[in-house]
Amino acid sequence: MAGPNISFSAPSPIVNGNSNGHTQVTSDRLIVGVDFGTTYSGVAAAYSATPDDIEIIKTWPGGNGITSDKVPTEIAYETAELPTTTNTAITPEQGGARATVQKIKWGFQFKPEEPRLKCIKLFLDRNQKLPHFVSPLDTAAHLRQCDRTVMDAVSDYLGQIYTHTMETLNRRYGESFMAMTKVEFVLTVPAVWSDSAKNATLQAAEKAGMGKKHELRLISEPEAAMLHALKTVQPHNLKEGDNFVICDAGGGTVDLIGYKITQLSPLRVEESAVGTGGLCGSAFLNFRFEEHVKERLGMDRYLSMRNKKPKTWMMGLKYFEEFVKRNYNEDEQQEVNVPFPGLPDDEEAGIDSGFMVMSTQQVKAIFDPVIDEVLKLLDGQVDAIRAKGDTVSGIILVGGFGQSNHLYNRLKSHFNTSSSSAPPAYSEKPEHQTQHNEYPAVEVIQPLYAWTAVVRGAVIRGLDDSMVSSRRSRLHYGTSYATVFDETKHDQADRYWSPLWERWMVSDRMQWHISKYGANRDGQGTAISPDTPISFHYTRNFQLLITSRYSSRSV
Repeated sequence: MAGPNISFSAPSPIVNGNSNGHTQVTSDRLIVGVDFGTTYSGVAAAYSATPDDIEIIKTWPGGNGITSDKVPTEIAYETAELPTTTNTAITPEQGGARATVQKIKWGFQFKPEEPRLKCIKLFLDRNQKLPHFVSPLDTAAHLRQCDRTVMDAVSDYLGQIYTHTMETLNRRYGESFMAMTKVEFVLTVPAVWSDSAKNATLQAAEKAGMGKKHELRLISEPEAAMLHALKTVQPHNLKEGDNFVICDAGGGTVDLIGYKITQLSPLRVEESAVGTGGLCGSAFLNFRFEEHVKERLGMDRYLSMRNKKPKTWMMGLKYFEEFVKRNYNEDEQQEVNVPFPGLPDDEEAGIDSGFMVMSTQQVKAIFDPVIDEVLKLLDGQVDAIRAKGDTVSGIILVGGFGQSNHLYNRLKSHFNTSSSSAPPAYSEKPEHQTQHNEYPAVEVIQPLYAWTAVVRGAVIRGLDDSMVSSRRSRLHYGTSYATVFDETKHDQADRYWSPLWERWMVSDRMQWHISKYGANRDGQGTAISPDTPISFHYTRNFQLLITSRYSSRSV
C-alpha cells in the first residue's frame, strides 16, 4: 500500500522575540530512535511537546512507494565511472583510465540475484558467535573487494539511515523548524554485547553523522522494548512488585531482560535479572526452510533454481517470511502452499501447479528447534527471578519473530500452566514442567506494534530517561593499586623496593567496586542506580623535578 514517508503533522515550535530582533527557540527537542537490527532496521521520531505521537518512517529508497515499518540491514558497493567533463578530462598519460566513484546500495535497492553484505551488525562483537549460515570468509572477501572494513560498512549503512531520516524530517517539519530544533538520536544495541562492541557501534554512528551535530545515546534493545510494552499494557494489569521478562525475538538474535515494577505513578522499574540472549532469531527459520527445500528438490535442482530462476526462489522465501512465519498455527492442521512459479510438477517432491505443498508437521519441524532455544533462554530468566523468591507475572513478546503465532502458542503452552491445569502440549525438559507447575501461571503478552516496539521504546527513552531506576552489572569493575607489603597477606616474591616511599611495596592489587555476582552472590549482578555514584578514595603520587635550568624538551 502506497503512503507518505512519515505521517507527521508538523508542530509549531514556540519562538520568542528579543530586543535585537533575533529568535529564541524553546528547549523542545525532536527525538529520533534508531533500531539497528541484524536483518531489518527501523527509525521512529517524536517531538518532545507531543511525546505520545511516536511516528514510524515507513517508506525507503528502492521501495517503490510500498510502506514498510523497517528496511533490510543490507549494503553493497558498486563502482561507477564519473562522466567526462572539462575538469575531469582523461589525458593520454593516464592510459585512458576514467575517474570512478564508489556508490552505495542499501535496503530495498537490490534485485533478488544481486550480492550484498548481510548481518554485518554481528561482526561488531567478536565475543559473540556467528550464525552458521553467516560466512566470515565470504564477508571478508566481499569487504576486501570493496576496500572496506566492517566498521566502514556499518558506518556507511548507518550513514544512509541518517541521511534518509534527516531528509524525511526536513520534508515533514520544514527546514526552518529543523534549523531551530535540537535533534537527539537514541541507538539500540543487544543486551549481551560487550563494552567494546557498544563502543564500536557508537563510533560507527558518530561517523555516520548521528553524533556530529546531535546528542547520541545507546539503549539495550530489550530495555527499549520494555519501555514501550509496559506503556501499552493496561494500567489495572500492573502492580508494584510484578516481574516481567521482556523477550525481544528479532531476525538474528533473541534478547531477554527481567524487570520489576517498583512504582506505578510515575511508572518506575528496576532490572530483576541480568540480560541474556542467543542466536535463535527468525533468520534461522529461513535457513531451515532453505534446507527443507534443498532436501525436497535435491541439490542440483535447487542450485539450478537459485541460479537460473532467482525470482522464483525469492518469491517462495518471501511468502515463507511474510505469511508462514507469522501466521502458522499448528492447531489448524492445514497444509501450507508455498509458491515457486515455474517449477515443473513433481509428485515426489510435493510440487503441484507451481506450489510446494508442506504439511503442518513439516512446518513444525522447521520451527521447533529454533523455538526450543528461545524457551531455554526464557527458562533461564524465569528461574533466575524465581530463585530470589519473586514471582514472574508475565512474558512480553516483541520483535519481528515475536509476532509469530506459533512462537506465542508454544510459550503459552510452556509457561501458562499451573499445578491445577493440564501439562503443556510440549515439554522440552521434564524438570522444567515440574518446576513450573510449582508456580502460578505466567501470562504471555504480545503488545501492540510488536515489530516496532524496540524503536518506539528508544524514542521513549530519549523523552524520559528516568523510568529505569537501577540496572544489573554484567561484569566485575575494579581498579588496580599498589600498597605496602604485608608478609601476612602478600607473597615475598611479589614485593619490590620503592625509592619514593622508602619501603617494600606490592603492585597490581585489585579493589573491586562492582560485582557481577551481586550483593547476595546470586549471579544477578550488583544493582546500579544512575542517580547514585560509586565513589572510592585513592591517591596518586607524582615525582616532581626541581631544576634551575628549563628546557622545552620533555624529560
